[in-house]
Amino acid sequence: MGFFKREEALNENSVLAALRAVKDPDLQRDIVSLGMVKNLNITDGRVSFLVELNMPAFPGKDEIKAEARDVVAKLPGVHDVQVSMTSKVTSKIGSQANPLIPNVRNTVAVASGKGGVGKSTVAANLAILLAKYGAKVGLMDADVYGPSIPILMGASEAPLVSENRIIPPVMQSVKLISMGYFLPKDEAVIWRGPMLHKMVQQFLGEVDWGELDYLVIDLPPGTGDIQLSLCQTIPLSGAVIVSTPQDLALQVASKAIAMFKKLNTPILGIVENMSYYVCSHCGERDDIFGHGGARKASEKLGYPFLGEIPLSSRIRAGSDSGQPVVLDETDSAQSKAFREVATAVATQVSLVNASAPPTVSIE
Repeated sequence: MGFFKREEALNENSVLAALRAVKDPDLQRDIVSLGMVKNLNITDGRVSFLVELNMPAFPGKDEIKAEARDVVAKLPGVHDVQVSMTSKVTSKIGSQANPLIPNVRNTVAVASGKGGVGKSTVAANLAILLAKYGAKVGLMDADVYGPSIPILMGASEAPLVSENRIIPPVMQSVKLISMGYFLPKDEAVIWRGPMLHKMVQQFLGEVDWGELDYLVIDLPPGTGDIQLSLCQTIPLSGAVIVSTPQDLALQVASKAIAMFKKLNTPILGIVENMSYYVCSHCGERDDIFGHGGARKASEKLGYPFLGEIPLSSRIRAGSDSGQPVVLDETDSAQSKAFREVATAVATQVSLVNASAPPTVSIE
């Protein structure tokens, strides 16, 4: 008498068991335990399911889809596999909604140790790209002393005020708020700490942000009252540090990193802006401010390196005209650089959320 291996029945358990072989490349956990597999249906050997990724523009989206289809297709009795892909931005595991911004999933501060490194340009292009990837995004200009977001975004329309709520203008699918809307032209802000703290609270709590996946916050340079107020008012998902490559800028940027560490704010990583220059006429590259300093600093300090952005007249022209370079549909080197940074930031937010300890709730 021979012995025959009994084939496992095709059912939900066998499909999920097969899908446990598919892992998120960043979290290194399988997509089943991460809760990414949705709407599983099995009918007459036809299997369909949805994979819900945890961030927009997921870098390994196509690979996960192909691997999920392949492992299920190998199961006995499967004749057809249909895999749909979608995404839902995660928030900190077990975190409690902040009363000022109860419907905002993630808050990302864009900071620098000193001025003139292109921090606001990075913040504007980052916000636009996250929105283009399908996320709901807000951009808060907290740089009271030099508010530039309305100019960078081409958003001259002032906010509306209705029933003590500020309705932010929307540009490129991004909701905006800035002191630039409330100041007479060429007038300087000369405020002490309490007034700055009140402004931070108003921009958070009195602006009708609605439901957001990301609130990108453009901070003033340095380590002053606004940074302190922000970190003490709301929990930040993390901070992106922008620096140019030269040693002096990196030394100053390290002070901003030290401040966020003291305030228990995760460092999402470092961006090297004005990283290099390529002549548009001859194609020759010139590392005007040096090159690679931010990457080396990231490795030394143990933080992710989020990418390098070139010094470019196209970026400058787009910023001056209120048309950030990422709106250019051509696949330019500048747009590619910003896309790499945006994807890296979203990835790091996802990693921070996945590693956050759960909050115990006692009722």
